[in-house]
Amino acid sequence: MPEQKKKRSEVSEKKKRKLKKLVTGEEPLAQEKPLKKKKKKLHAKISTDRLDTEVSQVYTASDEEKEDEQELTPEERRTLERKLKKERKKEERKQLREAGIHVVKENPHKPSGAELALAYLISWANKHEEWKFQKTRQTWLLHHMYDSNKVPDKHFSILLDYLEGLKGRAREVTVQKAETLMKKLDNAEPEDSSLLEKSERIRQVLQLLS
Repeated sequence: MPEQKKKRSEVSEKKKRKLKKLVTGEEPLAQEKPLKKKKKKLHAKISTDRLDTEVSQVYTASDEEKEDEQELTPEERRTLERKLKKERKKEERKQLREAGIHVVKENPHKPSGAELALAYLISWANKHEEWKFQKTRQTWLLHHMYDSNKVPDKHFSILLDYLEGLKGRAREVTVQKAETLMKKLDNAEPEDSSLLEKSERIRQVLQLLS
């Protein structure tokens, strides 16, 4: 028992001396652990996060471009192609001008309404598979069929065959107009050869459709 008390008193004395040194400043406090490594680790983590963000942005941008291309409709794609084609031609003309080469622009021939209507009639006569009814062409033929200058005789004979299939309102209107024209021609001078030819065509139409 005396030995245990002696050991306890020695331990308590040591603690007192150590505490006294701490209070007087003779023994420094435990040093703090350096934070450099933590800062480096934190910096590395931030850099990695930024890199991941930038990479994801690049992939997102490329994905958006692909989606934009896929979202284009066929009509929008054709419009874009025409626009690019025009820009290429414009650039080619510019290069030719800079080289001193004069380019003559050729205007393609556009068929007239008469040419289109007669071609429509010929196509019908030949029973071509690509023939389709076109009201605009038919209207032109019905309006000008009594004029031999616009509808030659060879085309008029085909037109008579075409008129056989005329139905409904178009047939009624054609007959009414032919009757009105015939009345006017009956009161005109009979010596005019053009009027005689016109009246003959009207009679043929009336006989066919009446």
